[in-house]
Amino acid sequence: MIVTSEDGERGVSPAIALYSILGFWLFYTLIVSLRALVVGFDAQMEMAARRMVVAVIGIIVTWILYLALRRFDRKPLLIRVIAAFSLAIPFAFAMAAANYYMFNVYDPMSLFTDMDMHKKAEENYVLIGIVEDAMSRFFFLSAWAGLYLALSYAAEARSTERRAARLEQAAQQAELRSLRYQVNPHFLFNTLNSLSTLVMRNRPDEAEQMIMSLSNFYRTSLTGDPLDDVPLEEEVHLQKLYLDIEAVRFPERLTTVIDIPPSLLSACVPGLILQPVVENAIKYGVSRTSSPVEIRITAREDGDLMHINVTDNGPNPPSAADRGSGIGLANVRDRLTARFGDRGRIVYGLREAGGFSVLLTLPIIRRGC
Repeated sequence: MIVTSEDGERGVSPAIALYSILGFWLFYTLIVSLRALVVGFDAQMEMAARRMVVAVIGIIVTWILYLALRRFDRKPLLIRVIAAFSLAIPFAFAMAAANYYMFNVYDPMSLFTDMDMHKKAEENYVLIGIVEDAMSRFFFLSAWAGLYLALSYAAEARSTERRAARLEQAAQQAELRSLRYQVNPHFLFNTLNSLSTLVMRNRPDEAEQMIMSLSNFYRTSLTGDPLDDVPLEEEVHLQKLYLDIEAVRFPERLTTVIDIPPSLLSACVPGLILQPVVENAIKYGVSRTSSPVEIRITAREDGDLMHINVTDNGPNPPSAADRGSGIGLANVRDRLTARFGDRGRIVYGLREAGGFSVLLTLPIIRRGC
């Protein structure tokens, strides 16, 4: 219904306007024809033919009214209402004049008796007849103009909704891309510091391995469209690269266990969905303690759902203040909801045995990634 061009022009489309005009005049013609049939006027066929001519003229006149109203589409609603009902007046008189000509001037002998013709020829009768007919046509055209305003307002509302939806989608896509490209700067800073330490301590093999892991991590994390799903195997591989880098920083503290059934490795998950979860486990579970910490990434199948669990046994779980800052679990929750609706969930909290647990639930999708 909306027509939008590059310069912002908008309004009821010509097709919708034409359909509404045709519908109005078809309804009017049927009603008048039924009335003439019930009253029992003479020369029904002749009157029907002329009535069709008047209807065609009415369609043309109403179309011109539509073109005139389109010029007010960008004006405030009050001005558009005033313009619609004001413009209907001259068009109503034009229709009344056309109707008078077809039924009283053009070959009246075939419709009326001599007495009727003499009466209709009186000057006062002509003026009164045209004015009375113009009043009825004014209400008719006003009804169509009201319909036009309603259609125009509805079209603008839908256009606003679509524009808001596009902006919301663009914002969501920008947020997802920012997550894809925004790895915690502290991670890179700490990695470079650790790399510098390895070089200074003359441990070239470990430094080379760390450089390779860092290169592979960034190449994998920055490749591809962040809005696409990826196989769980690829997502877990990325987290292994990340954990390998962190293991060089915490060689005595960090151990990792990954337990994913082969049947789930091909399942699709949103790209980088595990990154904030694993980052939290390193930040709050490993970096804040000197004790050994084990991070486990496991998955299991439950009907048509998949449960991915990331746990750690660190002694310092994130506090409420920690969870409210940066990219974290709230972002993961929003992404799961946006992608899977009610079927995508995240549950997290302290473990009875100590540490922290994050459980992601999402549908099993094996195609499209």
